[in-house]
Amino acid sequence: MKVWMFAVVAAAGLFAACASTGQRAAGAAPPEAVKQALAAISAEVSPAGLRGYIEKMVSFGTRHSLSDQVSDVRGIGAARRWVESEFRKMSADCGGCLEVVTVQDTITSPPRVPSPTVIANAVAIKRGTTDPNRVIIIQGHLDSRVSDPMNATADAPGANDDASGVAAVMETARILSKQTFGATLVFAALSGEEQGLHGGRILANYAKAQGWEVLAVLNNDIVGNSHGLAATVEDRVRIFSEGVRSNEAEAIAAARRSVGGEVDAPSRNLARYMDVIAEQHMDDFDVSMVYRRDRFGRGGDQVPMVEAGFPAVRVTEAAEHYHRQHQDLRTENGIVYGDTIDGVDFAYLARVTRLNAMTMAALASAPRPPLEVRVDGAVSADTKVSWTASVGAANYVVWWRETTSPVWQHSVVVPGAETGTTLAGVVIDDWFFGVQAVSADGYTSPVQFAGLVGAFFPLPAK
Repeated sequence: MKVWMFAVVAAAGLFAACASTGQRAAGAAPPEAVKQALAAISAEVSPAGLRGYIEKMVSFGTRHSLSDQVSDVRGIGAARRWVESEFRKMSADCGGCLEVVTVQDTITSPPRVPSPTVIANAVAIKRGTTDPNRVIIIQGHLDSRVSDPMNATADAPGANDDASGVAAVMETARILSKQTFGATLVFAALSGEEQGLHGGRILANYAKAQGWEVLAVLNNDIVGNSHGLAATVEDRVRIFSEGVRSNEAEAIAAARRSVGGEVDAPSRNLARYMDVIAEQHMDDFDVSMVYRRDRFGRGGDQVPMVEAGFPAVRVTEAAEHYHRQHQDLRTENGIVYGDTIDGVDFAYLARVTRLNAMTMAALASAPRPPLEVRVDGAVSADTKVSWTASVGAANYVVWWRETTSPVWQHSVVVPGAETGTTLAGVVIDDWFFGVQAVSADGYTSPVQFAGLVGAFFPLPAK
């Protein structure tokens, strides 16, 4: 969806936004230094490197979660250890900047995991320098399957589902591991997705045990194909996000029913953030936001993340080819079935990877969103917006939009010393409100919706 949302400002100057009803506020373009920094990250993404990662993953024959875990050349164990070895090479190139860990659990979950099985994720962690407990995760699932979800021996190349997502994770890790960020970045190749989303659940539990404050989870699943059954789409990607928190408490639900916010869970505003990254930094690529947690009747590893309370989105190609998903390798009636590497468009996958890498870098460079955003203005012609200060914020942008608008429309910039403003002539009944924090060099946090509905991080007990 092509729309400008950022109102990025230099520390020395403020920009006022248009507030006329029905107009979309363009906001200010990002500072040149931000544009150049993100462009440099984008330029490093290599289609050839992505191909190399996928070729290697396909070479393991099958990566079914119940396949061989001992062999060095075939099965999920060999594939996971290879990913970990690649993470270690990246770490060596950046002076040991990555902590490589195997995050695992033993799962018994009939019918798809009928007996105790180790489900193991390959995870690389780049600790933040100033706010290490704020965590941004990119993930894809390493496991693959054929038509029978229990067939752990047949060749299951899984080139697009989901070696493409893991390749995006690995390429993003290769690029961002060379840089320094305030927040912590986590790069994860998950297992067990096809057998019941176990890898995502294991990582979510690990994140909770580590006390991570997860700002964002970018789940990349099926991101390498531009030629679907119904269309060819090379210039956009779908971002799925929930509008109401999966783990919404009753008190928050009651507040939402009273004042709104059904389309403003933090996951939804994370999707809007990615939309803006594409709009401002990718002339040849667009984001299509889909207002669902996942595709119709289907699921991915972002689901256990949102169920754990973490803001998470699913990144998926715009045109899926169902003959290439969950299929035995075969030809029937002239139709070729199977998820083989010839179905991957590496130029397209590179665009998706650029979007992910720039999103992670921007999020990790920006301040946290305000912890709490409040609005007041019942029976008034004006609306008061206030918020808690964010460490490192040079200023804030207050956003508002019509209650039927899918995107933020109007904005005003407030100096960093201020934690509140009054929007004269803006009647609280007719609009939704949010606030984002801006760093001195112009990186912006996601917009946080006013009220507990939109909080990116749990509020402290009072």
